[in-house]
Amino acid sequence: MNTAYDAVALYSGGLDSILAVKVVEEQGLRVKCLHCVSPFFGKPSLAPHWRDIYGLDIAVLDVSEAFVRMLTARPAYGFGKVLNPCVDCKILMLRQARVQMNRYGASFIISGEVLGQRPMSQRRDSLNAIRRDAAVRDVLLRPLSAQLLDPTPMELSGLVDRRRLHDIAGRGRKKQMALAEYFRLAEIPTPAGGCRLAERENARRYWPVLRHAPHPTAAEFRLADTGRQYWAGEHWLSVGRNSRDNDALLRCAFPEDAVFDLPDFPGPLAVGRQFVDWEPAVLRDAAAFTASFAPKAVRAGREVTVRVTRGSPRGELLCECAVLPDRDTPLGWGISSWSEVREKIRTEAGDAAQSDEG
Repeated sequence: MNTAYDAVALYSGGLDSILAVKVVEEQGLRVKCLHCVSPFFGKPSLAPHWRDIYGLDIAVLDVSEAFVRMLTARPAYGFGKVLNPCVDCKILMLRQARVQMNRYGASFIISGEVLGQRPMSQRRDSLNAIRRDAAVRDVLLRPLSAQLLDPTPMELSGLVDRRRLHDIAGRGRKKQMALAEYFRLAEIPTPAGGCRLAERENARRYWPVLRHAPHPTAAEFRLADTGRQYWAGEHWLSVGRNSRDNDALLRCAFPEDAVFDLPDFPGPLAVGRQFVDWEPAVLRDAAAFTASFAPKAVRAGREVTVRVTRGSPRGELLCECAVLPDRDTPLGWGISSWSEVREKIRTEAGDAAQSDEG
């Protein structure tokens, strides 16, 4: 790698991360921005745009599998209001940044965190725990709140001038907006949540995967993001809403999955994720349920053919089912409400706490 960097920065695309980089770059230091992506966050398609309008040096860093492993093991600091593991997320990304710091020859890490801005991950105690557990005490700089925090080795050595760092705290954006004007940012990002795990609808999709998939991978959560999601016990069926969903579901399908389609009617394609092979009765039940989403098949008022193949519509034929379209099948396909999911999350957390105490 020809370019020498002084620092790597966690770069979300939000205003705080942009400003944190600009504050350090203004001191003549070279920064490599790391835009972390997973099924739950990240906008890699915007990286060229950010490079153009902000003049930043950005690399996209896929942390999907590490993030899923953390979710599967359950976050040490728990979930936020929904399924968001904010403290553990920051620890994970800083650990990844430390690896990249060595790769880019950098001597420290930049984060755009602001003291007191977020109730779970940006309290003073949380900031200290994150720095400790990520093993970045000696290399982490938070430029926007640095003057409210203990001096770092970078400041004490004179590599970074502490006097030119900032004392921003709390949820307001007045000081950030003033800095954005100072740096003449061509575009100011609107404050918005960028993590799908913080949204209730997505939590309903993701939680059954964490509960039932034997060894969840990022691919499972990409499937959970596509189409309509239904579960019958440990059986998982994803049903397309339109042709775009159908195409996306095929891209998500594993070779061993069951793929349902109606050769004689326009309508959905569905993917059955087979953690174990589905019995013929399960395939037939799922076929009837899939057919119920094809309006013309329903209006036919008779049995229709659903083709079930392995991996794709052109894969191994598992069966051809003549079924009546039925939304209310014996297996009872459905998805839990947010209140039910929240209760399950709380129950699991309580059981884990009791186990630890025991």
